[in-house]
Amino acid sequence: MKTRASFFLIFAVLAVLAGSLSAADAAKADPESREAREQRLAWFRQDKFGLFIHWGLYSIPAGYWKGQRSPGIGEWVQHRLKIPNAEYADLARWFNPVRFDADAWAQLAQDAGMKYVVITSKHHDGFALFRSAASPFNVVDATPFKRDVVAELAAACAKRGLRFGVYYSQSQDWHEPGGAGNNWDFPGNDTKEKSGAFDRYLQEKVEPQLRELLTNYGPICLIWFDTPQLMNGVSQAHRGKRLTDIVRSLQPATLIDGRLGTVGDYQSTGDNVIPPKASDAAFEVPATLNHTWGYRSDDHNWKSPGELIFKLVDIVSKGGNYLLNVGPTAEGVIPQPSQDNLREVGAWLRVNGEAVYGTGRSPFGEEFGEYATNLKDRAGQPVFLGFNDWRCTTKPGKLYFTLFKVERDGPLGVFTLPAFKNRISSVYALTDAGRTPLEVKTHADGRRFFHPERWVNDSMGTVYVVEYEGDQIER
Repeated sequence: MKTRASFFLIFAVLAVLAGSLSAADAAKADPESREAREQRLAWFRQDKFGLFIHWGLYSIPAGYWKGQRSPGIGEWVQHRLKIPNAEYADLARWFNPVRFDADAWAQLAQDAGMKYVVITSKHHDGFALFRSAASPFNVVDATPFKRDVVAELAAACAKRGLRFGVYYSQSQDWHEPGGAGNNWDFPGNDTKEKSGAFDRYLQEKVEPQLRELLTNYGPICLIWFDTPQLMNGVSQAHRGKRLTDIVRSLQPATLIDGRLGTVGDYQSTGDNVIPPKASDAAFEVPATLNHTWGYRSDDHNWKSPGELIFKLVDIVSKGGNYLLNVGPTAEGVIPQPSQDNLREVGAWLRVNGEAVYGTGRSPFGEEFGEYATNLKDRAGQPVFLGFNDWRCTTKPGKLYFTLFKVERDGPLGVFTLPAFKNRISSVYALTDAGRTPLEVKTHADGRRFFHPERWVNDSMGTVYVVEYEGDQIER
């Protein structure tokens, strides 16, 4: 009997392993399958918070050109003012960011509680922050700096256990005659497509540079493509597929964002656009600390630490990730207000990170807000009226309520829990190492509530943990 039992145990173990191998084999055989995508997304769903870095030649004019102010965001100065390509490219001779310190940048990300870093390896101006055999218009060959920024930052991130990814503008390239976007120096996009110039640009610059990034810089956690011009039509899908195939063949675990022009591993929202409701689909909100992405000397509209914390918790409670941007100066310095505000967010996360990292979305929804009855936007759609009092994230058996505004009930604050049927086993403040239980009471209408430690408004958010019985919330 013992021998027979051992046989069945071994058989069971082998069966489980075979099932696992089958799933892995299936994912390998079809990298676009749901199983393969979820394997790639595992770290993304865990990490929640990343640092975006927009840096390049545009940090030199910093929003101005020959005394003229460029409207809008800093990295679009060439496009907005229609700067001739030859004049703009001459900025490379002056790009010498002697104060650039990859270790300091990576340390800031770590101090802020971020888990991954994404830098603009090539933005729309066509200038690469890495050594490239495919184009001399890069930081090593075209500037007096002569250092590979991507290589240094990748190494600094690896040293700190941060994941490293790259932004790459695949369609727009204002430096190349075949690239999209520069119609003041070169013919329009339709002409480029019909003549084959755009495909030659992809084959001669984009595809080789993508191979360089995926070959020379260690593990790349994600490729952040952008503005899929000439790549998102039915007849244009072959272009995005070629790039996808390069990524899958060289680094199968690398994520592809939602702006390539074909289906990516996760959805990228609009810039600074937070969805009104929660979603089970993986998504990421790319956002700025002030108004611009690339450095502008006149943009001091910094979001406060409290605003940043609310946005982070709001996004995570809806099932997404927050990719928050900094725009370093031409000298290679991240503006001090960016550093200060990010470090305050990091200080909050060191205490409250359990309510963010690896959490699931809210099982409720009424906390997000509601659509207006009569108020409509320019497109004629109802305006969403957001509520900002609290947000909820989850782990098995736990609800994390981050409270930003608490109603007053006499000398005490009161927080009424959303309705759910599970028995509550404990409620306590996350900051309380002793997990002192708070009394849970019941209103006349049957809704349960407790008294937080303070009732005043708290822009930084205070987290309370509600432990409950059961595998999931029952409504």
